[in-house]
Amino acid sequence: MTLDQLRIFLAVAEREHVTQAAAALGLTQSAVSAAIAALEARHDTRLFDRVGRHIELTAAGKTFLGEARAVVARAEAAELMLSELGSHAKGAINVAASQTIASYWLPPHLVRFRESAPEVDVRLEQGNTSAVIEAVKAGTADIGFVEGEVKAAALAVDQVGIDEMVLVVASDHPLAERRSLKPADLAAADWIVREPGSGTRSEAENAVAALGVPIHERRIAMVLPSNEAVRAAVEAGAGIAALSELVVAESIRGGRLKRLKPALGRRAFYVVRHKERRLSKAAEALIDHCKSA
Repeated sequence: MTLDQLRIFLAVAEREHVTQAAAALGLTQSAVSAAIAALEARHDTRLFDRVGRHIELTAAGKTFLGEARAVVARAEAAELMLSELGSHAKGAINVAASQTIASYWLPPHLVRFRESAPEVDVRLEQGNTSAVIEAVKAGTADIGFVEGEVKAAALAVDQVGIDEMVLVVASDHPLAERRSLKPADLAAADWIVREPGSGTRSEAENAVAALGVPIHERRIAMVLPSNEAVRAAVEAGAGIAALSELVVAESIRGGRLKRLKPALGRRAFYVVRHKERRLSKAAEALIDHCKSA
């Protein structure tokens, strides 16, 4: 049994999909399948059941999962110890980030960070704000980047950026001709919103409530799982949305969306880490880079 086999097993178990695991690991599907088959054959134990196009952990696989995670975590801790003995930031950082940050704000920072710390491997996972907070609490992410309010006593929170929320509709929507919307206009509009747990959704609800339209008075026409899906629905004329300026800037410049008044104000981007877990030099360097930028 090798560490590579264990890492492959974990990637497949977490995604319940061989192709997705292979893509995440940068391996071919056949290499991933072969590693799982070798584990199962060597120990004469079936770890996964093949159900249609997907796979599921067997009872034995679920039992083995915890041990595999512990072994891989211990190996990564040993690797981190060696990297920390050097004078330069090196090693791997597991980063979780909410959708807006992961898709729009963080990538340019990671490019510049890579130039200053080429020996650091940043592994980025994307989810909504709630998922990012849970990943940092559970230790599957070393640090997380989120927008919106963070309520978790176990986490330390620092501001790293500023964003602006804006109201948008399709350019040919009836509201696009209004110079400024009144609370009654906002209450009567069809709203396209993100899913519960999204920082964009919670921040939008707070901003619109501050304009005099409580959450329960809004008409929710669609709940969609990504910023891009919300933007596409609004461009198609489905209704109004409150999104990050980063998400809609290109559509506004291209004339597909119209930015409306009143302004919703700014919100902060935060980096979160677990108070009881020691950060590596690499993670600290990334945080410092984002703060200074």
